[in-house]
Amino acid sequence: MFVDRVEVELQAGKGGDGCVSFRREKFVPRGGPDGGDGGNGGSIIVVAENGVDSLAALAHRKHWRARSGVPGGGSNRHGANAEDLVIRVPPGTLVRDSKHDLVLRDLKNEGDTVVAARGGNGGKGNARFKSSTNQVPREFTPGTEGEHRHVVFELKLIADVGLLGKPNAGKSTLLSRVSRARPEIANYPFTTKKPNLGIVQVDLDTEFVMADIPGLIEGAHSGAGLGLEFLRHVERTRVLVHLVEPMPMDQSDPLANYHAIRSELQEYSQDLAQRPEIIAVSKSELPGAAELAEQLAADTGREVFLFSSVTGDGLNRLLGRTYELLTQSREDEA
Repeated sequence: MFVDRVEVELQAGKGGDGCVSFRREKFVPRGGPDGGDGGNGGSIIVVAENGVDSLAALAHRKHWRARSGVPGGGSNRHGANAEDLVIRVPPGTLVRDSKHDLVLRDLKNEGDTVVAARGGNGGKGNARFKSSTNQVPREFTPGTEGEHRHVVFELKLIADVGLLGKPNAGKSTLLSRVSRARPEIANYPFTTKKPNLGIVQVDLDTEFVMADIPGLIEGAHSGAGLGLEFLRHVERTRVLVHLVEPMPMDQSDPLANYHAIRSELQEYSQDLAQRPEIIAVSKSELPGAAELAEQLAADTGREVFLFSSVTGDGLNRLLGRTYELLTQSREDEA
C-alpha cells in the first residue's frame, strides 16, 4: 500500500525525578545527602532511510511514545537515560508541526534527521543542593515533561523526470516501456491512483528516475479530485515530460487539454510552471497524432516530440532529449 500523507501524535519521554536520600551507615554519623539525579527522557527522532518506500508503516500507528528516564536513587545513583525512539521514513519526507503549521525539516536525502519531539531533562537529586549552609538539603527537582506534538509526514517523491498529462494520456504505458516498473494499465481513466517510479537506463553508465504522476483534472490546484495529492509529487522533479494524446476518450480537445494542465501548474506554483518541460504527443500510431504535433508546435513555438509506446517509434529521440535537458538542469543547480 502506498501512503504519502500521515498525521501522528508524538510524546517524548519524561525526565526521571531526582532523589532525596541520606547516607546511613554504621560508624558514619554524618553521612550527608546522597540522592542521585534522574535520567533524561527519550526523544523521538525521524530519519530518512533508503529502502523505506512509503509511509504505510506509520498509517497504522497514530500514537508514538518514547520511554521516560529512570528516577535517581540513593548512594548517588543516577537514573539511566531512556533510549530515543527512531521513526524511519523515505527520503523526500516533509516533517511538519500541524498545530503551529511549522516545518520542522525537509528530509530530502538519505541520512537526514530531525528531533521531532525532545525528551525531558532528568531532575536533580538532593546531593546537588548540599552546601556549607545547607548540609541536610531536602530539595530535589522533578524531571521535566517531554515535548508533545501533532506531526504531519508528507512524502514528496524524488524523481529526475515527471510524466504529466490528462488521465489515460499514456504515462503508465511509457513508464512500463522504458523501465522495469509495472504500473497498472487499462483502457479507462484514472487507472493510476498513486505515483509510480521507474529507473530508465540510458546506457551502461547512465540512468535516471522517472515518475508517473496520476492524471490531473481541471481544478486540481484547488483540490479537485486528488489534485493536491498528485501535484505535491511533481515538485521534486527536475524535468517535466507533458504527454498529450491525439484522441482522448472523453472527446475533449487535445490542445485545450495541454493548456488546462499548464494552467493548473501555474496556479499551484510559479516555480513548478517554470520547470524545464518537454511536450510529447503519445500514441503516434493513432490517426491525427502528427497533425496534433504540428498544432502544438505552432501554438507553443516549441519543439514537439511524437512517439508510440506500442511500436517504439520516437522513444529513443524522446529519451535522448529528456536526458539532455536533465543534464542541463543538474549543471544549472551545481
